[in-house]
Amino acid sequence: MSRNTKGLLAVIAIIAIGASIYLFKNKTHSNKNTEPAKVAATPHWVIPDTGELANTGNAKLIKYGRSLIVNTSYYLGPKGVIASKSNGLNCQNCHLNAGTKFLGNNFSNVSTGYPRFKDRSGTVETIVKKVEDCFERSLNGKKIDSNGREMKAFAAYLEWIGKNVKKGSKPAGSGIEELPFLSRAADTAKGRMVYISKCKTCHGKNGEGLLNATGRAYTYPPLWGGHSYNIGASIYRLSKFAGYIKNNMPFGADYRNKQLTNEEAWDVAAFVNSQYHPFKDISADWPKLTTKPYDQPYGPYAEQLFSGRQHKYGPYSPIKKYYAALSKKK
Repeated sequence: MSRNTKGLLAVIAIIAIGASIYLFKNKTHSNKNTEPAKVAATPHWVIPDTGELANTGNAKLIKYGRSLIVNTSYYLGPKGVIASKSNGLNCQNCHLNAGTKFLGNNFSNVSTGYPRFKDRSGTVETIVKKVEDCFERSLNGKKIDSNGREMKAFAAYLEWIGKNVKKGSKPAGSGIEELPFLSRAADTAKGRMVYISKCKTCHGKNGEGLLNATGRAYTYPPLWGGHSYNIGASIYRLSKFAGYIKNNMPFGADYRNKQLTNEEAWDVAAFVNSQYHPFKDISADWPKLTTKPYDQPYGPYAEQLFSGRQHKYGPYSPIKKYYAALSKKK
């Protein structure tokens, strides 16, 4: 080997060693700047798979609970094989993929979140109460037997699906995204145009949805009318509905592939909720008026500064600021 070759190899070796030291230092430096608290605040949700359950004991009840979530109307709809307790919607219409979809109003926090105090009722609620509320509000129906096999199956599935979530934590993608407020009121006329171009194909010209071949459930659920959710449902509040729409609608959308802007989500939510929805007596909701959500469209309110229309459609920032100041005074 020539002297020049040996010299060149020595230079290359020195460069390689220097590069390794540089990379090691930077990697170490990067690790020191990791924010563990931030990571811990949004843990990954390990979703259990019912396919891994044995077909015995409580496993059967859990599997039945999942089936009730996915095919609620088959069992408990207007033509239900067990009873007629609901309007034809499935729980899965609001809690996508059997309550497992990221930002699809999933059930990740149910098992660790109940029992808990709820401002809406002013009481400590259980999972059973949560299911009852869904039947009476989102499914515009009647309570099912709180001690019956179906209720036990709902509870078993809801508790099991969140079994990997630690108490007090909130996995990334839980529930529904909170969208930034508009600086204006949500516009039902603009929302109608969004509905026609993006939603009508599946949900129908008049929001009537599309029944499946058996006539027992909907392939695409109705968004208003007698077979839709009533005014007591959570998604009758625009903030809930707009956040849900943004990450899940129209068909094929998810948090990685959003098809609507924030404005379009707010406006189409306003249009849909401006249409007829069944009545429910909600006069007993939020016994403490200062805890009433800013976008709850029906009074009474803890103030008389903002109209019912503004509470329904916004702009919301002035309302939320007022209630924040009110709570500080107390």
